Amino acid sequence: MSGISTDGLIHIALELAGMRQLPADSAVYVSGEALARVLFGIDIGPAELLIARELGCDGVIAHHPAGGSATLRFPEVLARHVELMVEHGVPREVARDAIKPLVSRAILRAQAANYDHAPSFARLLRMPFLNIHLPLDEIGRRLMVEAIERHTASLGREPVVQDVIDALLTLPEFAQAPTQVMVPVGAVDRPAGKVAVVHGAGTNGGAAVAKAYFDHGVSTVVYIHIAPEEVERLRADGRGNLIVAGHIAADLVGINRYVAELEARGLEVVRASGL
Repeated sequence: MSGISTDGLIHIALELAGMRQLPADSAVYVSGEALARVLFGIDIGPAELLIARELGCDGVIAHHPAGGSATLRFPEVLARHVELMVEHGVPREVARDAIKPLVSRAILRAQAANYDHAPSFARLLRMPFLNIHLPLDEIGRRLMVEAIERHTASLGREPVVQDVIDALLTLPEFAQAPTQVMVPVGAVDRPAGKVAVVHGAGTNGGAAVAKAYFDHGVSTVVYIHIAPEEVERLRADGRGNLIVAGHIAADLVGINRYVAELEARGLEVVRASGL
């Protein structure tokens, strides 16, 4: 085959995720055509770009934002938290209030970022370079939801938190991960109740977002990571169950499906940085 362009790589991700437009946390930094061998890593910087050239790759894909508009506009994707909360019964105004501190912190971090660091080296190397974040996380979120629904529907009883964990472990990314699925808030023998998988919204929502779910009928929230101080806030509140699935393992659920599609189309993918 003739290879895949950077725009083609974006199109495939959006198609798999059921999205029409590229979210603000994803971007093409250096465009390219007819890519046949790409390095793909969760985090990519100048060193990885140089390694890609040494390995004979003609393009590089990062998962996490690596600069440019994907860094500066990252706060915009946090609004996805609102849509997820509303889908699970949280009133829209309550959801908007819950993400305000998260958005404020993200805006201040974007102001501090050296946003052209990695992209500038990609330009110097003339290395096609892009990152795809939220679309791949959305693919992973849907697969996690499907696994939980499929497993708990087969139980013949009301599921407990451990059943949700067992459902996640049916996905190889979690079953084979060096990290463990954790329950830092709640307990494995508590009723799971209504479950919300909170992934594909930029980053975790912290205690405020989890509390909004708990206040409006969701008993179990699944995050992929959370800061320790946010866990302490939730423990002090004393309500709900929080499952932490593991950052890299959860990211790989969507990434691996995307990589499989690229390879099925004839692209050679060199895995690195977490893949």
